[in-house]
Amino acid sequence: MIQKETPKPETKINKIIAIMSGKGGVGKSSVTSLVALSLKNEGYKVGIMDADITGPSIPKIFGVNKERATSKDDAIIPVKTERGIKIISLNLLISDEDSPVIWRGPLIAGAVKQFYTDVNWGELDYLLIDLPPGTGDVALTIMQSLPLDGIIAVTSPQDLANLIVAKSINMAVMMNVEMLGIVENMSYFICPDCNSKHYIFGKSHLDDIVKKENLDILYRMPLNKNLVELSDEGKIELFSEKESDLFNDFSNKIVNKIKKL
Repeated sequence: MIQKETPKPETKINKIIAIMSGKGGVGKSSVTSLVALSLKNEGYKVGIMDADITGPSIPKIFGVNKERATSKDDAIIPVKTERGIKIISLNLLISDEDSPVIWRGPLIAGAVKQFYTDVNWGELDYLLIDLPPGTGDVALTIMQSLPLDGIIAVTSPQDLANLIVAKSINMAVMMNVEMLGIVENMSYFICPDCNSKHYIFGKSHLDDIVKKENLDILYRMPLNKNLVELSDEGKIELFSEKESDLFNDFSNKIVNKIKKL
C-alpha cells in the first residue's frame, strides 16, 4: 500500500477535489476555474494545483502568468489571484512560461507531489487539482498519494470524448475515489438571435453513460463567447458578472454537490 504524502505543518486543507478528463480539449481547466470561482464567491478559501505540468493553463486563465511563486522558510508560497484564490503551477516557477517542459513521467509525477508537500497552502476549505488529460502517471500518482475526497470528470458531446470519459470513471472506481459527477462542456450553443439551442457537436450520449455508472450529470455548459474571451484575457474572475445567470446556475449546482462531501 502506497503511503499518503504529508503537507507542510502550516497547510490545513479540508477537502481535496480533482478535476479530470479522458482527453484534452474539452475545457477541463475552464471548468476547474469556474468551480474555484464558485466556491470562492460562496466565501470559501480556495486553492488550485495546476497538475498539468506539460500544458499548464491555469495561470493564464486567471491572469497571473507573469507572476512568480516565492519561497519562505523552506516552503513555496503560491500566487494569489485578484479575488484571493491561491495557485501553484510549474509556469509560476520557471523563468519563461513559453519554455517547454521535456520531462519523463516519473519526474513529472514527482513535481506534482511537491506541489502538495512543499507548498505552504495555509488554511484552505478546498484544494482543486487540475489534472492532465487521460489516466497516466500524474492521475495515478495523485489518486494513490494524495487524500482525495472526490473527482469531477469533464467531457464534451462528441462520441469519442464520451467513450474516453468512461475510462476516467473506471479509474476512479478502481482507485476507490468518489466520483462526484460529470460536467459536459460545449454541450450546446444558444443562438443570440433566436435564443434556441443548437447542438454543434451533435447531441451527446452522456445520459447512457451516467445511467450505466449510476452517476450525476452535474451541469451541461453551453459554448459561451464570454467564457472563451475572459479566459484568453486572464479575466475569468469577471465571468460571474458578465454571465451572472449562467454562472449562478452552474455555481449553485456544483457547490451544492461539493458541500455534501
